[in-house]
Amino acid sequence: MENINNSLTAVAAQEGPSVSVVGDTYRIIIGGEQTGGAYALVDMLIPPKGGPVPHSHATFQEAFYIIDGEIKVITREKVYTAAKDSYVNIPFNGPVHKFTNKTDKTAHILCFTTPAGMEKMFLEIGKPVAANTFLPIPQMTPDELKRLQSIAEKYGQKLYPPDYFDQ
Repeated sequence: MENINNSLTAVAAQEGPSVSVVGDTYRIIIGGEQTGGAYALVDMLIPPKGGPVPHSHATFQEAFYIIDGEIKVITREKVYTAAKDSYVNIPFNGPVHKFTNKTDKTAHILCFTTPAGMEKMFLEIGKPVAANTFLPIPQMTPDELKRLQSIAEKYGQKLYPPDYFDQ
Protein backbone atom coordinates (compact mmCIF):
# COMPACT_ATOMS: atom_id res chain seq x y z
CA MET A 1 0.00 0.00 0.00
CA GLU A 2 2.93 2.32 -0.29
CA ASN A 3 2.05 5.49 -2.16
CA ILE A 4 4.92 6.11 -4.56
CA ASN A 5 3.30 9.32 -5.82
CA ASN A 6 4.31 11.96 -3.29
CA SER A 7 2.59 14.87 -4.97
CA LEU A 8 -0.54 16.62 -3.75
CA THR A 9 -3.88 15.43 -5.12
CA ALA A 10 -6.68 17.95 -5.55
CA VAL A 11 -10.17 17.14 -6.81
CA ALA A 12 -12.51 19.90 -7.94
CA ALA A 13 -16.25 19.95 -7.29
CA GLN A 14 -18.08 17.34 -9.38
CA GLU A 15 -14.84 15.71 -10.58
CA GLY A 16 -14.59 11.96 -10.43
CA PRO A 17 -16.78 9.32 -12.04
CA SER A 18 -20.44 9.16 -11.00
CA VAL A 19 -22.40 5.92 -11.12
CA SER A 20 -25.92 4.87 -10.28
CA VAL A 21 -25.82 1.96 -7.81
CA VAL A 22 -29.25 0.50 -7.00
CA GLY A 23 -30.80 3.92 -7.64
CA ASP A 24 -28.32 5.85 -5.47
CA THR A 25 -25.73 8.10 -7.11
CA TYR A 26 -22.12 7.63 -6.01
CA ARG A 27 -19.29 9.93 -7.11
CA ILE A 28 -15.81 8.57 -6.55
CA ILE A 29 -13.95 11.59 -5.18
CA ILE A 30 -10.70 9.70 -4.71
CA GLY A 31 -9.90 6.02 -5.01
CA GLY A 32 -7.13 3.58 -4.36
CA GLU A 33 -5.26 4.49 -7.53
CA GLN A 34 -4.69 7.97 -6.12
CA THR A 35 -4.07 6.89 -2.48
CA GLY A 36 -1.78 3.92 -2.99
CA GLY A 37 -4.67 1.67 -1.92
CA ALA A 38 -4.89 3.28 1.52
CA TYR A 39 -8.45 4.62 1.33
CA ALA A 40 -11.29 5.81 -0.90
CA LEU A 41 -13.75 8.67 -0.45
CA VAL A 42 -17.16 8.47 -2.12
CA ASP A 43 -19.81 11.20 -2.26
CA MET A 44 -23.21 9.46 -2.01
CA LEU A 45 -26.65 10.81 -2.83
CA ILE A 46 -29.37 8.55 -1.46
CA PRO A 47 -32.87 9.34 -2.80
CA PRO A 48 -36.04 8.68 -0.80
CA LYS A 49 -36.46 4.90 -0.37
CA GLY A 50 -32.85 4.46 -1.56
CA GLY A 51 -29.95 2.55 -0.07
CA PRO A 52 -28.23 -0.80 -0.62
CA VAL A 53 -29.38 -4.29 0.34
CA PRO A 54 -28.04 -5.74 3.60
CA HIS A 55 -24.35 -6.49 3.25
CA SER A 56 -21.12 -7.13 5.14
CA HIS A 57 -17.43 -6.66 4.41
CA ALA A 58 -14.90 -8.19 6.78
CA THR A 59 -11.84 -6.63 5.16
CA PHE A 60 -13.10 -3.04 4.85
CA GLN A 61 -13.84 -0.40 7.43
CA GLU A 62 -16.58 1.93 6.24
CA ALA A 63 -17.51 5.28 7.75
CA PHE A 64 -20.30 7.71 6.90
CA TYR A 65 -20.53 11.42 7.57
CA ILE A 66 -23.99 12.84 6.92
CA ILE A 67 -23.74 16.17 5.08
CA ASP A 68 -27.47 16.64 4.66
CA GLY A 69 -30.66 14.67 5.14
CA GLU A 70 -31.00 11.50 7.14
CA ILE A 71 -30.40 7.78 6.80
CA LYS A 72 -31.30 4.84 8.98
CA VAL A 73 -28.40 2.45 9.57
CA ILE A 74 -29.80 -0.98 10.35
CA THR A 75 -28.20 -4.06 11.93
CA ARG A 76 -29.79 -6.98 13.78
CA GLU A 77 -28.88 -5.32 17.07
CA LYS A 78 -29.77 -1.71 16.39
CA VAL A 79 -31.40 0.86 14.16
CA TYR A 80 -29.57 4.17 14.27
CA THR A 81 -30.93 7.36 12.74
CA ALA A 82 -28.03 9.36 11.34
CA ALA A 83 -29.03 12.96 10.64
CA LYS A 84 -27.03 15.94 9.36
CA ASP A 85 -23.56 16.17 10.94
CA SER A 86 -23.76 12.60 12.30
CA TYR A 87 -20.99 10.06 11.88
CA VAL A 88 -21.33 6.27 11.69
CA ASN A 89 -18.46 3.76 11.62
CA ILE A 90 -18.76 0.15 10.45
CA PRO A 91 -15.57 -1.56 11.72
CA PHE A 92 -13.59 -4.34 10.11
CA ASN A 93 -15.50 -7.61 10.63
CA GLY A 94 -18.53 -5.45 11.45
CA PRO A 95 -22.13 -6.65 11.46
CA VAL A 96 -24.40 -7.24 8.50
CA HIS A 97 -25.87 -3.81 7.86
CA LYS A 98 -27.73 -1.62 5.45
CA PHE A 99 -28.68 2.01 5.30
CA THR A 100 -31.82 3.47 3.87
CA ASN A 101 -33.40 6.86 3.35
CA LYS A 102 -36.90 6.77 4.84
CA THR A 103 -37.53 10.50 4.35
CA ASP A 104 -38.88 12.42 1.36
CA LYS A 105 -35.59 14.35 0.92
CA THR A 106 -32.34 13.17 -0.71
CA ALA A 107 -29.66 12.29 1.83
CA HIS A 108 -26.11 13.44 1.07
CA ILE A 109 -23.32 11.46 2.74
CA LEU A 110 -19.57 11.02 2.48
CA CYS A 111 -18.41 7.43 2.66
CA PHE A 112 -14.81 6.73 3.67
CA THR A 113 -13.47 3.19 3.20
CA THR A 114 -10.16 1.76 4.23
CA PRO A 115 -8.38 0.17 2.56
CA ALA A 116 -9.49 1.28 -0.89
CA GLY A 117 -11.20 -1.17 -3.23
CA MET A 118 -14.90 -0.86 -2.50
CA GLU A 119 -15.07 2.02 -4.99
CA LYS A 120 -14.01 -0.41 -7.76
CA MET A 121 -17.02 -2.55 -6.92
CA PHE A 122 -19.29 0.50 -7.19
CA LEU A 123 -17.82 1.30 -10.62
CA GLU A 124 -18.38 -2.28 -11.82
CA ILE A 125 -21.90 -2.65 -10.42
CA GLY A 126 -23.07 0.87 -11.28
CA LYS A 127 -24.16 2.53 -14.46
CA PRO A 128 -22.34 5.76 -15.43
CA VAL A 129 -24.45 8.89 -14.90
CA ALA A 130 -23.87 12.62 -14.87
CA ALA A 131 -23.17 14.07 -11.43
CA ASN A 132 -26.33 14.58 -9.35
CA THR A 133 -28.40 12.42 -11.73
CA PHE A 134 -30.61 9.58 -10.52
CA LEU A 135 -31.77 6.46 -12.28
CA PRO A 136 -34.88 4.66 -11.01
CA ILE A 137 -34.37 2.20 -8.15
CA PRO A 138 -34.23 -1.18 -9.91
CA GLN A 139 -36.34 -4.16 -8.90
CA MET A 140 -34.20 -6.54 -6.85
CA THR A 141 -35.13 -9.74 -8.67
CA PRO A 142 -33.39 -12.99 -7.75
CA ASP A 143 -31.37 -12.75 -11.00
CA GLU A 144 -30.29 -9.15 -10.26
CA LEU A 145 -29.33 -10.06 -6.68
CA LYS A 146 -27.30 -12.99 -8.01
CA ARG A 147 -25.49 -10.69 -10.48
CA LEU A 148 -24.71 -8.18 -7.74
CA GLN A 149 -23.57 -10.94 -5.34
CA SER A 150 -21.17 -12.30 -7.95
CA ILE A 151 -19.55 -8.90 -8.47
CA ALA A 152 -19.55 -8.06 -4.75
CA GLU A 153 -17.77 -11.31 -3.83
CA LYS A 154 -14.85 -10.30 -6.08
CA TYR A 155 -14.37 -7.30 -3.78
CA GLY A 156 -14.73 -9.03 -0.40
CA GLN A 157 -18.40 -8.14 0.06
CA LYS A 158 -21.27 -10.40 0.98
CA LEU A 159 -24.81 -9.39 -0.02
CA TYR A 160 -27.97 -10.62 1.66
CA PRO A 161 -31.59 -10.69 0.46
CA PRO A 162 -33.51 -7.41 0.77
CA ASP A 163 -35.75 -8.95 3.48
CA TYR A 164 -32.79 -10.22 5.57
CA PHE A 165 -33.69 -8.11 8.61
CA ASP A 166 -37.37 -9.07 8.39
CA GLN A 167 -36.61 -12.72 9.19
